[in-house]
Amino acid sequence: MSTHTKAGFLGRVLYKLFGSRNDRVIKQLLPAVERINAREPAMRRLSDKELGEQSALLRARFKAGETLDQLLEDAFAACREASRRALGMRHFDVQLIGGMILHQGKIAEMVTGEGKTLVATLAAYLNALEGRSVHVVTVNDYLARRDRDWNAPLFELLGMKVGCIQSHMEPEDRIEQYACDVTYGTNSELGFDYLRDNMKVRLEWQCQRERRFAIVDEVDSVLVDEARTPLIISGPAENNPAKYTRANDVAKQLIVDEHFEVKEKEHQCLLTEEGVHAAERIAGVESFYSGANMEWPHLVETALRAHHIYKRDVSYMVDQGKIKIVDEFTGRPLAGRRWSDGLHQAIEAKEGVRIENESQTLATITYQNFFRLYDKLAGMTGTAMTEAAEFDKIYGLDVVAVPTNRPLIRENYDDVIYVKESKKYEAMVEEIVAMHEVGRPVLVGTTSIEKSERISGMLERRGIKHQVLNAKHHEREAMIVAQAGQMGAVTIATNMAGRGTDIVLGPGVADLGGLHIVGTERHESRRIDNQLRGRSGRQGDRGSSRFFLSLEDDLMRIFAGPMVRGLIERLDSDGMDIQHPWLTRSIEKAQKKVEAHNFEIRKNILEYDKVMDEQRKIVYGLRQRVLCGEGTKDEILHWFDERAEQAVDLYLPETARSDDWDVEGLEEFLATRFELKITEDEIDDLTAGDRVRPLIEHLQQKIRALYEERERGLGPEEMRSLERFIMLNAIDHKWKDHLHAVDCLRDGISLEAYGGKDPKVIYKSVAYQYFDQMLDSIREEVTEMLFRLKIEAKDEARLERTFNATEYQHGGEAGSSGYGDANKGASTGTENVAHTIRRKGKKVGRNDPCPCGSGRKYKKCCGQE
Repeated sequence: MSTHTKAGFLGRVLYKLFGSRNDRVIKQLLPAVERINAREPAMRRLSDKELGEQSALLRARFKAGETLDQLLEDAFAACREASRRALGMRHFDVQLIGGMILHQGKIAEMVTGEGKTLVATLAAYLNALEGRSVHVVTVNDYLARRDRDWNAPLFELLGMKVGCIQSHMEPEDRIEQYACDVTYGTNSELGFDYLRDNMKVRLEWQCQRERRFAIVDEVDSVLVDEARTPLIISGPAENNPAKYTRANDVAKQLIVDEHFEVKEKEHQCLLTEEGVHAAERIAGVESFYSGANMEWPHLVETALRAHHIYKRDVSYMVDQGKIKIVDEFTGRPLAGRRWSDGLHQAIEAKEGVRIENESQTLATITYQNFFRLYDKLAGMTGTAMTEAAEFDKIYGLDVVAVPTNRPLIRENYDDVIYVKESKKYEAMVEEIVAMHEVGRPVLVGTTSIEKSERISGMLERRGIKHQVLNAKHHEREAMIVAQAGQMGAVTIATNMAGRGTDIVLGPGVADLGGLHIVGTERHESRRIDNQLRGRSGRQGDRGSSRFFLSLEDDLMRIFAGPMVRGLIERLDSDGMDIQHPWLTRSIEKAQKKVEAHNFEIRKNILEYDKVMDEQRKIVYGLRQRVLCGEGTKDEILHWFDERAEQAVDLYLPETARSDDWDVEGLEEFLATRFELKITEDEIDDLTAGDRVRPLIEHLQQKIRALYEERERGLGPEEMRSLERFIMLNAIDHKWKDHLHAVDCLRDGISLEAYGGKDPKVIYKSVAYQYFDQMLDSIREEVTEMLFRLKIEAKDEARLERTFNATEYQHGGEAGSSGYGDANKGASTGTENVAHTIRRKGKKVGRNDPCPCGSGRKYKKCCGQE
C-alpha cells in the first residue's frame, strides 16, 4: 500500500471515529444553542420596554469587565426575541450557530435561502455592545439600504441606532451614519471613505474614524472576486488622446499570427519582431526603441488587446457614447469604472467614442489590505469552501459550513456536452421549453450580455414569455429575481445577477419539481457555478440544475486537455449530447487549475501591495497625528535637529580633512534655510580637533531658539495652525508624487526578470528607497517652509483666508476627489469626482462669495466650471 493510499485510508478511519473538523466545530457550539433556547421563555415574558433595556444592562456588564463571549448567550436570546417581535422572524438554531461563527471572526458558509441577513444581526448586536460601530458590508447600494431597512426595527427595539452609507451621500450625512451602533454599506464606499478620510484637513471632517468589526455579506465576491480591483482616488493628468487613435489605426492593419500573438490565458497580445517592423512602417516611425518613441510598443499592444481580447457586450458595453466595463461575475455595468494603463482609452479609440483623459493616483488601497485593517473580520456566503485555502492564507479567516435548517434535496444533473456551440443552444432552448410547458420556473444563468440576448432571441421565436436580467436592465434586478420562482416563469440572468435576493417558489411550484437552473457554460471558478445552482432548493425546497457545455466554450477551448477534447469528438455522433460523470469531473479538474492560477495572481498582487500597505500606514499614521495635533511641534523640532546634523555631515564630513570642508556652503545653507547667521570663526571654535558634534548641538539649540522666537511673534495657536497646514500640504503632495513614481516602477519592473533577477525583490528594494527619499523630502520642505513662509501676525483676516483656501484645495475637496459620481475602477478602480465645498456646515452656492476670500464668486474661483 503506497504512502498516499495509507494516508487516505487513515483519514477515512479518523473521519468515521471523530467526524470532520467542520462537524467538531459545530458540535462545540451546540451546548451554547441549548442555553440560548433555555433563556427564551424568560425573554418572552419581558415587556417591549424591558427588552429594550437589555442593551444597557449588557453594556454595563461589559464595562464592569465581562467579555463579549460571556455576554453572547444573553445577547443572542435578546436579539432573537426582538426579531420575533419586530420582524416576525425567529432565528433558527442553525442561524444561532452562524451568528456564533461570525462573532468568532470566521466565515459562515450558509446555503442560499438560509437567512444570512438575519444571522448577521446576532453578531452585529453582540459586538455593538462594546460601544464601537459595527460595519455590515454588502455588494451594492440597494442591498445595503434594503438590509438596513429590514433590520432597523429589530435594532431600534433593542435601543440601538442603525445607519446606512450610500454612494451619493453628503459628507456630513456620512458622519452621522458612521456614528450609529451598526452601519450598513458597500465594500467600495467603505474603502473610499477610508481613503477620503486620509485626505481631509480637519479631524472633524473625517467620517469613518475606526474599523473595529466588519461582517462581509457575499464575502467571496468581495474578498476574492474583487481582490484584484484596487480602489483609487485620482486626479487629472496630462494626456494626448491622439496617440491612442494613431495606435488604433496601426493595430487594425496588423495580422494575427504574423505580426502578433494572441495569448488569451494571459490576456495579452505580443508583437513579433516582424510585427514591430510593420508597426513602425505604418506609424511612420523610424524606431520604436529610440527616446521619444519608447511608448509605441505599449500603445500598439494595448490597442491589439482592445481588438482581440476585450469584446463588446462581453467585457464592456457602449452606452451613450461611453465605454462601460461589464463585471465578469455579475454582468452588471461597473458605473464610472475605467481600466488602467491606457486600456480604456484604447477601447474608446476602437469604438470611435470620445477618448477621456488619463488620471493620476492620489490615494489607493486594495480590498485585501483595506479589510485587513479591521480589528476583527467575519463573512457570510453560500460558497466559500472552494476558496478556503485562500481565505486562510490571505486573511487568516477560517471557513465553517453551517448545517441547513432543512435537508437539501436539489438534484444536480451531470453536464451535457456538445462539440458545436449551436447544438448546445438548441438543446438548452428545448429543455427550457419543456420545463415551461409543465409550469416549472426556469432560471437561465449566462456568462455575458451577448449570450443572454442570444437565448432571449431564440425563446422569442418559440413564443416563450421571459424576463432578461443583464447589465442593460440591472435597475429592475431585485424585482425580476424575486419573481423568478413563480409558476411558468422563465428568467435569463448573468450568473451573479440578483445575488442577495431570495427566490421564493410560487404556489404549486414545489409539487412540480421546484426551480430548474440551466447553466449555459461552466465558469472558470467552480464557486460561481455553485452560486448559480444555489438559487434553487432553498429551505428544503425541491429543485434541479443542469449545465450545457460545448467544445467552443471559453473554458473548454482554452483549458480542457487534449484527452477530454479527443474523447468528446469521438463520442459525438450527429450532434448528439454526451453525459458522463467522468467528463464532469474532468471539467472540474480544469476549473481547479484555473482557480489555482487565479489565486497565484491575487497572491502576487498582494505581495506587491504589501510594500505600499506598510508605507501607507506610516504616512496615514503621521497625517492623523498632525490632524489630531499630537506632538506636531515636538516632531518638527526633531526634524530641525536632523536637518542640522545632516547639513554638518554634508558640508563638514568627519571622514574628510578639515581643509576640505565646505564652510561657506554650510554658512549659506543655514542662512537660506533657517535665517541663521554663523561666522567662520564660530565654526572653527566649535570644531576644534576636527570634532563636529559640538557644532551640531550648537546649531540645534540656535535653530530651536529661532523657532521659539518665531512662535512668540506669531502666537502659539497660529503657529500650530501653520504647522498643520504646511505638514499636511507637504505630506499630501509628496505622497501623490510617490504613488506616481511607484506606479511607473511597477509598470517596468517585470523587465528585471530578463536579467535573471526576481522582480519582486527589486521592486521592494527600490520602493523602499523611494519611500525614504519621500520622507526626507517631506521633512526638508516642512522645515524650510516654516522658516521661509512670511506671514504678518497682525493680518489675521489674511491668515484665516489662506488657511481656508488651502484646506479646501489640499483636502481633496475641490476637484481632486470626494463624493458624487464615483469613477471606481475595474482592473484599477478609480474615483475622480468633484465635491461641494462646505464651510461651517453651510453649503456654498455657485453664486456665493468664494470661501477662500478672493472676492470672486465661488463658481468662478475654487468651484471653477
